[in-house]
Amino acid sequence: MPTTLLTPHFTLEEMVASQTAAREGIPNQPDEQSMIELRRTCEVLELVRDLLGAKPILISSGYRGPQLNAAIGGSTTSQHMTGQAADFTCPGFGSVTEICHAIMKSSIPYDQLIHEYDSWVHISQAGIGKKGRRQNLTINNSGTTSGIA
Repeated sequence: MPTTLLTPHFTLEEMVASQTAAREGIPNQPDEQSMIELRRTCEVLELVRDLLGAKPILISSGYRGPQLNAAIGGSTTSQHMTGQAADFTCPGFGSVTEICHAIMKSSIPYDQLIHEYDSWVHISQAGIGKKGRRQNLTINNSGTTSGIA
């Protein structure tokens, strides 16, 4: 099967990949509007990749259709369901905390930047015609707090 590039360094295949979807037989293909937003999210990820010294970014979760999102217990308002969010790490750059601080100090446009469980970064974009909030959050076993330590 051919690879579908969304941007120079991110493919549709990596942005829809899900072990849960594969195991449970859940289809996870974005509709036309979600594809537009997914490309925009990948454009933000390209900016992040450049910021992090062109080190490879490893996507752990990109687009999640509503059925997949429900199966993993995701938020009912998750931007993953619209193609506007991705979870990732960049081991070649540094820790999740270091990545978050680099993004916060940059001019990269984003809606939410979330330091999740000290294990991955969640970044989202606000969607067509909307201004990103540049909201910074930390989620851990104690809950969600404003800011990134």
